[in-house]
Amino acid sequence: MVQKYDAIIIGTGQSGPSLAQRLTQEGMKTAIVERKWFGGTCVNVGARPSVPDMPGLDEVDHLTSSSMMEVDFLPEHLLIIGGSYIGLEFAQMYRRFGARVTVVEKGARLIGREDEDVSAAVKAILEGEGIDIRLNAECIRMERRGARVIIGIDCEAGDKEVIGSHLLLAVGRRPNTDDLGVDKAGIETDRRHYIRVDDQLRTNVPGIWAIGEVNGRGAFTHTSYNDYEIVAANLFDKDPRRTTDRITCYGLFVDPPLGRVGMTEQEVRQSGCKALIGKLPMTRVGRARERGETQGFMKILIDAETGKILGAAILGVGGDEVVHSVLDVMYADAPYTIIQRAVHIHPTVTELIPTMLGDLRLLE
Repeated sequence: MVQKYDAIIIGTGQSGPSLAQRLTQEGMKTAIVERKWFGGTCVNVGARPSVPDMPGLDEVDHLTSSSMMEVDFLPEHLLIIGGSYIGLEFAQMYRRFGARVTVVEKGARLIGREDEDVSAAVKAILEGEGIDIRLNAECIRMERRGARVIIGIDCEAGDKEVIGSHLLLAVGRRPNTDDLGVDKAGIETDRRHYIRVDDQLRTNVPGIWAIGEVNGRGAFTHTSYNDYEIVAANLFDKDPRRTTDRITCYGLFVDPPLGRVGMTEQEVRQSGCKALIGKLPMTRVGRARERGETQGFMKILIDAETGKILGAAILGVGGDEVVHSVLDVMYADAPYTIIQRAVHIHPTVTELIPTMLGDLRLLE
């Protein structure tokens, strides 16, 4: 028996169930289709890990960012391929559990999308905890030697082989669109298998929207939920919200954490915008000194002509929370002087943001 619905939602990540609830509230008969678990990536696994084609990979057992969550033992020596967000969070976690950890990264530095000073500071923090980091690792190849996993690498320095007990591939995730048959519906995807959408999340096929990780507009819980809000606002509230109104924001959840909003220093330089920059080490923050956690720094970038905040990075205790005070002013489209002249509570991390803003210099 064929059943007819007003709306069908495929996938139950952070955006799907919320949209389903709104659709039913609007009187629409709605069906949800899910292949396995409710909850999405942050709760379960709604995308899947990328597994690159590397020489010898088929000869060794390996873990991914999904299967790593099911590990119930402590690896003796965990080898991690990938020096970005997922890899570094697992690296610090398992080092603190007591495992030896080596991170192998093909690039010249960790978290390559961040500014060089952020990458260098994170590297120093992790190496300070005993994590071995190998950069510029070209020609990565793998083999099994008895019970050991061998990674062969060509680095600028260090041994040409890294020997460990377990291997984690942390080189990103990819959307679960391959087996949806989107091509049969005429839906366009890009070369990375993400569904193409406009800034209101409509696909090229009328009546079909793509929200969450499948659209490539943000692989985060918060962006997925905002996708739902955008679609619902456009469908029912006569509120033309768009993804282009969204300001980039995310965290790297190592300890201390990194909170990032807006443009990086590198992006500002590439834009050609005349800008001001402020930077303050966490050693200046009383709260950080009291807790004995003075690693990291704050950095902020300002449009020199308008006074608007272009971006900020806070690597340090509470950085993932503190950065929201900057983000909110950015959404208000207000000048940086709003924060600079504010009176913040002492002793907190946030109280040093006005201090930083009082010592801006021209970005050269």
